[in-house]
Order: sequence, then C-alpha cells, then structure tokens
Amino acid sequence: MTSKRVGIVVFPGSNCEHDVAQVLNNSGIETEFIWHGRSDLGEISGVILPGGFAHGDYLRPGAIARFSPVMSSVIDFAGQGKPVLGICNGFQILTEAGLLPGALQKNARLKFLCQEVELEVANTTSCATSLAHKGEKLRLPINHFEGNYTCDLKTLESLEANNQVVLRYLENPNGSMNSIAGICSKEGNVVGMMPHPERACDDLLGSIDGLQILKSYASNL
Repeated sequence: MTSKRVGIVVFPGSNCEHDVAQVLNNSGIETEFIWHGRSDLGEISGVILPGGFAHGDYLRPGAIARFSPVMSSVIDFAGQGKPVLGICNGFQILTEAGLLPGALQKNARLKFLCQEVELEVANTTSCATSLAHKGEKLRLPINHFEGNYTCDLKTLESLEANNQVVLRYLENPNGSMNSIAGICSKEGNVVGMMPHPERACDDLLGSIDGLQILKSYASNL
C-alpha cells in the first residue's frame, strides 16, 4: 500500500477535484479520482471531498450525495481515525452524512459570495491545521451560496468546549454562527471547511496560504 495516496471523491457536479489533485501532486502526493458510485475506496490513506455542486445541489447541497454508495466507505474510513477533508460542497456533504455536526444554510442576505476572506486558525490539532499556529491568519477564497454554518446551541457549546472549531472568519461574510469557517470531529481526523485552500496555492492566484492546509493534511496521511 502506498503510504501517501489520496482518494478524491468525484460526484456528478464536482468541479474542484483537479485543482486539489494538482496541488497534492506538486507536493509529491499521489492521487486517485474515486467515482461516487463505487462502493469501496481501494488502497488509499486519505480522502478528500472536493468543492462543486454534487448532483446539482438539488434538495439541499450534499443531501443526495450523502446517499452515494461510496459514502458508506467514507464513513467507515473516518471511523478508523483516518484523515477526511471536505472542502465547500464537501463540507456540506460531511454534515449531511453525519460525519460532522450542524448544517450549512443560505448565506445571510441571500447572496452568492465569491471573494477572498481572511481567516484565523482556531485549532492546530486537526488533520488540516496541524502545521499551522493558533491565531495564524490565512487568506483564502470562498465561493458559495450556502456556506452559513448553523447548529443548535447545545451543539455550538460542545464544538467550542471540545476545540472543534478549526477556522474562523475575521469578518463574517455569510452569517455563520460564531464566525465559523471550518470545524472538525472530536478526534480531529475529519475536517470540513467552506474556504478553498486549493485555490490559494500559487503566487499567481494571489495567495499561497492554502498550502498550510493541504500540507498539514498531507502530513497526517
């Protein structure tokens, strides 16, 4: 088994899978695209659910993707403590699948947002921030209409108490509770985030701060 091989799950409507693969490949990590209709993940050591519009985001973003055959294997994989990262639509799928608490609803003021945001690293024990420093500032782009993180107050209290908030917006763009931009499981191996690190890994794109996220992820494979 290759020690560093990441499976990138592709749903009908995914559109960021090649971006993620290119960044990882440039860092020496092998990648494999895994079609959502597969029931197994094969020989991999990490999973990424990329951004896009899985199944056209009909019903709710991620609501249909949650029932794709591959998701049973993703749930089992996460249960083994292995690293799973959901980016944007991937974050939405992780909440729909019950791998992360809460939900993503329509942005405040019902506006689609496509802009660069400033974030603060709130947790350095997750698989996506282990190489970062608490309080570190990152500039990453967002590209979503339903990125407003919400949950009940008991869940919010639990997230804060268990240090599960991974990233926060410095200036909340979408109305997310407690300015949450990303969270993790209690174990830290499952991470969901709305910003796109794969779109900020080259100086030509305006920022390389996304490398902090994806290199942290790679270090946990």
